[in-house]
Amino acid sequence: MADEIKKDDIKPNDGFKPIATDEQSAAKESERQGQRAGGFRQIRKPGYPQAGRGRAGVGRDRQKDEFQTKLLDLARVTRVTGGGKRMSFRAVVVAGDKKGKVGIGVDKGKDVSQAIEKATRRAKKDLVSVIIVDGTIPHEVEAKSGPAVILLKPQMKGRGLVAGGAVRTICDLAGIKNISSKILSGSKNKLNNARATMEALKKLKTKS
Repeated sequence: MADEIKKDDIKPNDGFKPIATDEQSAAKESERQGQRAGGFRQIRKPGYPQAGRGRAGVGRDRQKDEFQTKLLDLARVTRVTGGGKRMSFRAVVVAGDKKGKVGIGVDKGKDVSQAIEKATRRAKKDLVSVIIVDGTIPHEVEAKSGPAVILLKPQMKGRGLVAGGAVRTICDLAGIKNISSKILSGSKNKLNNARATMEALKKLKTKS
């Protein structure tokens, strides 16, 4: 009879868990619940300061990038191999600080964003210092790159950028405010014109 009474007194588990009394058991229980939810929950131990949230450096004032970039050309290229054709994207990016430094970057990637990102990094590495006198170039200069031939002439103040296409973009990001240009060749390739413009800017010199 005593055994039957004891069995009747035992109640089935209704889903409630006993609450831990000590701090160590409570910390383990909270950590276990966080892992069940699909993530890890950091537990602050008694007597220790709370750790910072997020990644290192997040929330701080990051240094602003002084270079401005512009996408000059984007093309889909194909490389033929023994296993078939492999398609990728080629991006041409111009980067400059409008204070006398400008560069162009050409790179490829499997998608558009990757190609632009790689070309931007390359443009910031291959910078050229441009000599600017009173907002224009010091003298007339001509340069050739492949089939493209570019002629640059200085202009008086207030004339503006009398140029188009790749030449205008490069001169603008370099910080040149007054200039006139002429594409002497019949090439319409933006990359060749951009390279010819960079070669012309490298030839600029000032009187000692």
